[in-house]
Amino acid sequence: MSEAHLEPDAAATNSEDHPATPLLEMRSVNAHYGAVHALIDVDLAIYEGELVCLLGGNASGKSTTLKTLLGMLKPTSGEVVLDGEVVNDQPTSYRVARGVTMVPENRRLFKRLTVRENLDLGAYLRTDSDQIAADMERVFELFPRVKERLNQKAGTLSGGEQQMVAIGRALMSNPRVLLMDEPSMGLAPALVQQNFELIQQIHRAGMTVFMVEQNANMALSIADRGWVLQTGRVVLDDTAQNLLAHPDLQASYLGTAEQQ
Repeated sequence: MSEAHLEPDAAATNSEDHPATPLLEMRSVNAHYGAVHALIDVDLAIYEGELVCLLGGNASGKSTTLKTLLGMLKPTSGEVVLDGEVVNDQPTSYRVARGVTMVPENRRLFKRLTVRENLDLGAYLRTDSDQIAADMERVFELFPRVKERLNQKAGTLSGGEQQMVAIGRALMSNPRVLLMDEPSMGLAPALVQQNFELIQQIHRAGMTVFMVEQNANMALSIADRGWVLQTGRVVLDDTAQNLLAHPDLQASYLGTAEQQ
C-alpha cells in the first residue's frame, strides 16, 4: 500500500459527544521496543456499542496498539483504561476476564482440533457452564455454518468458515469489546466482502468492535469512527464518513484500497 505523509490534523477529531465513560481507552500512551518509539502519545477511546477502526500501513503501530490494549506490551508512559480502571499492570488474562478479547490476524485456529474444541477454548477462563452453553447457541445462530462443521478439524475448513470459527471462539469468552487484527488479511478477494458483512452482523447483534485494518475503504464503509496511525502517531481522528471524504486519506489510502 502506498502511503504519503499525513500531517496531524488538530481539527479532525471525533465530532460526537459521548457522555458515557469509554469502555476501552488509551490516554497519551507511549510504547517502545528497546530504542524504537513505536507509539507516540496515542489517544483512543472506544465506547460501548460502537464499531470503530484503526487504519495505517505496515510498521505504523497498529499491531503494537493491539498488544498494548491486551496487556502483551506495557506502555512506557500513559494509561490503558478498561471501563474506568487503569490496567497498565494487569496481565492479558485479567483483561480477557474483564471483557476484552481478540480475533487474531490470520485467525490462528488450532487446525488439528475440531471446530467444537476451538470454540470451547474460547471459554477457558469461564466457569458459568449454563451461560457458556447459551453463548454457544448464540454463535450457532450467528453462524449456522459453524454448527454444521462442529466435528470437522478446523484446518479442513475454507477461509471464510475459519473466520467464522475464529469470531465464534472470541465470542465464547463473553467479551464486552472485540478486537480484530487485520480481519481481511489472508482471505481471497471474493471473501473479503463476506468477512466485513460478518463483522457488521456481530456488531448489529450488540457487540462493540475495534478493528485494525489496512483496507481503508472496506473498514470505513461499516465503521462509526476511525483513526489513522502513521509512524506511531494518530494523524487523523474523525467519523468514518468524514474520513472517507478526507483528501489526505483519499490520496494516501483510499486510492489503493483494492490492492491492499
